[in-house]
Amino acid sequence: MEKDISTSILSAWTQKLQAATASDLIIAGAGPSGLICASELARLGYAVTIIEKNLAPGGGMWGGAMLFNEIVIPSAAIPILEAYKISYKQATKELYTVDSCEATSALIYHASHNGAKIFNAVVVEDLIITENKVNGVVINWAPVHERGMQVDPLCLEAKAVLDATGHPCEVVSILTAKNHFRLTDGKSSIEYERSMNAKMGEKAAVEHTAEVFPGLFVCGMAACGVSGSNRMGPIFGGMLLSGMKVTKLIAAALER
Repeated sequence: MEKDISTSILSAWTQKLQAATASDLIIAGAGPSGLICASELARLGYAVTIIEKNLAPGGGMWGGAMLFNEIVIPSAAIPILEAYKISYKQATKELYTVDSCEATSALIYHASHNGAKIFNAVVVEDLIITENKVNGVVINWAPVHERGMQVDPLCLEAKAVLDATGHPCEVVSILTAKNHFRLTDGKSSIEYERSMNAKMGEKAAVEHTAEVFPGLFVCGMAACGVSGSNRMGPIFGGMLLSGMKVTKLIAAALER
């Protein structure tokens, strides 16, 4: 029986990885905005692969505010909560509270259930760039990367890549640090996020969700970081709305 357990796992996981060697979209980071995009595009029939360096997908949403597992959602994002069957309570005229564990679990479930392939404990360590376009990612085990072990990686190709890594903007950082490319706005480096301003940060997360280099998109806190906008703390409406916006942008790009 033990042999059958192991061979079953190896067979299923290998088939999943082989299918992910060529995707329509690879998402680096399984936070709320990345999960929303993965769920929506997978539901539309696109082949979506998520690379998450942590053991548990979900990003910063799990921890709520300083480990108080409640988060805040503005009224503009309530339709998304309802579509994903996430319960909420009204706190003020414009703000609602949500159990962070319920919300995160729902986003992970829908992304996986809709067909997105999630690879946790895996990190994007480099990009595939051909003819001045991002065409995939270079991956390795997160523990291997963290320990600096000399282990060669694998490569996954994709028609588009989404940086949903949050505050560090890890994928765009790779692009700008290792290559002499400028982003679509003319900048050659990342400005990284400014200090707390929830209203401005929520707006910026959506406003700066965009294609920042041919084949490379940003969303959520990565959009704030790349643009040099404010952080917003435990309010997640901008994250959810950013995920919806980047879904439309990537779907349009894939159809070009």
